[in-house]
Amino acid sequence: MLINVILWYILNMIELLILYVILKREYTMYAIQKRIEENFAPFAKPSFGALKPALRRLEEKECLTTRKIMSDGGKLSVYYEISRNGINELKRLILEEFSDNPVQFLSNARVKLSCADCLDKDERTRLFFSAKSRAMQFKTMAQNVLDDEYKQTNFYQKIILDNTICDFANFITIVEGLEKDNAGNS
Repeated sequence: MLINVILWYILNMIELLILYVILKREYTMYAIQKRIEENFAPFAKPSFGALKPALRRLEEKECLTTRKIMSDGGKLSVYYEISRNGINELKRLILEEFSDNPVQFLSNARVKLSCADCLDKDERTRLFFSAKSRAMQFKTMAQNVLDDEYKQTNFYQKIILDNTICDFANFITIVEGLEKDNAGNS
């Protein structure tokens, strides 16, 4: 069950990245991978083996269209472009509920926040509130484990828990800055 949930989040994240990259212009699969790598390598780095089925799924859902061109050298190039359905799907994926898994949450939230420019102000407000609320929940959970005198946490666990609390606190600060910027952009 857990593996299915993790796989579901990974597949959705790859689709989100593809749709975001082709939002402004059409690209070949190779160019899509390069743009994802250029913009999101610290958060996600899907292989061609992951991109190809994701592109096929998106095409089946009518989220993108393809245009095939034969090059001068006789090689077929397929260009992918986002459709109206694709724009709606992109927004849905960005606004989709965050994972209950703290590790998945941070990586997915970073990607979603990086793509927030394609949302309107109200949608961004919703995204920021959701991300901040979940981060506060995870920070509190980590703090409770660290503070529980009955838990048998060792030195190494305490160091890692303290670092985790700092990670979530930093993330919350970032989201608060995004909220402030979003409120100022009326």
